[in-house]
Parts: sequence; structure tokens; C-alpha cells
Amino acid sequence: MDFTKLEQSIGYTFKNKDLLLKAFTHTSYAYDNHVESNEKLEFLGDSILEFLSSKYIYNNYPKLKEGEMTKVRAEVVCEDSLYLVAQKHHFSDFLYLGKSEAVTHGKTKPAILADSVEALIAAIYFDSNLEEAEKFIIENLKDAIEESSKNVGMKDHKTVLQEKLQVHGNVHITYEVIKTTGPDHDKTFVVEVSCDGRKLAIGEGKTKKQAEMQAAKKALNVI
Repeated sequence: MDFTKLEQSIGYTFKNKDLLLKAFTHTSYAYDNHVESNEKLEFLGDSILEFLSSKYIYNNYPKLKEGEMTKVRAEVVCEDSLYLVAQKHHFSDFLYLGKSEAVTHGKTKPAILADSVEALIAAIYFDSNLEEAEKFIIENLKDAIEESSKNVGMKDHKTVLQEKLQVHGNVHITYEVIKTTGPDHDKTFVVEVSCDGRKLAIGEGKTKKQAEMQAAKKALNVI
């Protein structure tokens, strides 16, 4: 596979292409073809990501308390956030999947795409150094960190909605995906929130979580 477009997109050119190939080799493909998967790279990439994002938050947000820094990191270093990074760079076009995952649309699964981001971070580290891995991480997550830092300490819309709806007792709140649009690498989710079967609002976003949050936010304006 030609990784030129990917390298241009991420802003890093690999000296050892085998490392890049391994970063995009899912366990299902590795099993089918008796090669090494990206699992070990993912393991290391997870630690590198956590360390370097923590360092960035520590250095750039001195007013945040320790607990607030932890919350910001948790919100940014998560499957939803890494899935968006993978979408941005069209990682789905470069994944090697086995037959079992290919038939179940593995290239669109957030968990698989998020894992490939962590594997790529480790691959960049091995191919060069920690500084290059840091460039990739910060370039792709700094906006999410900035957004999260503004909202830290505030209750999210889903929590506030739940508290308001349950003020007189327990209710059944559901979030249902009613539509998806766009190609596999750039989907938009449309979610409807209901309370005890009563439809409250509709939201959309690039992840189910984002769509749910927007639906909850709109519902707060109508109840």
C-alpha cells in the first residue's frame, strides 16, 4: 500500500515503512496472515499519548488544578477524540483488516480507528524521537484540549438534563441514533433524546457522544 497521502496528511514521513505498516495492521489481519499486529505499538502509544498530553496541559494551562487537568486529559485522550483524529487523516483508507473484521465494517469502528492512532504515535516515536510524536499529538489534540479546558468543572448537558428530568422521581431517558450521513471516514450522527417515550430534541455530531450532547443541550432549552 502507498502511504504517501497519509504521510502528507499527518506531516511526518517514515524512514522505516515497516513500522508504519505495522501501525495499521489489525489483529484480525495479523491472525489471518501470520504477521505481527499493531497491539504492542498501541500499548506503548497509549502511554506516550497520556504522558505528552499531560505535559502539554501542565505547561499551557497553569491555572488548572490537578483534578481539572485530569478531567481535561480524560476527555481528550479517549476513544471519541482519537476517532476524530483518525477520521481527519482518513486512517480507514490504510487499515489492514482480516476477513472477520472486513465483513463487519471494521474500518468504520471507532475503537479500531482510535487504537490505530495510538499505534501510529508509538511508530513515530520508534522511527524518530519523542519530539516528533509530540508534534503529531499536539497538532491533532490542542484544539480539543483548549475546548475541554474552557468547560472543565461544568456539568455536561446530559448530566444537567438528567438531573432536571428526575427532579420529581426516576424517568427513562434514551438517546437513539435515528440517522447517519456522509462517507464511512466522515460520518455525521443524528441522535434523538426522549424521556419516558416523549421526544424532546434532536442533535448531530461527528461522534455519537457529540450528537447526544447537542441533543441534550437543545432539550434543556425546551423543557
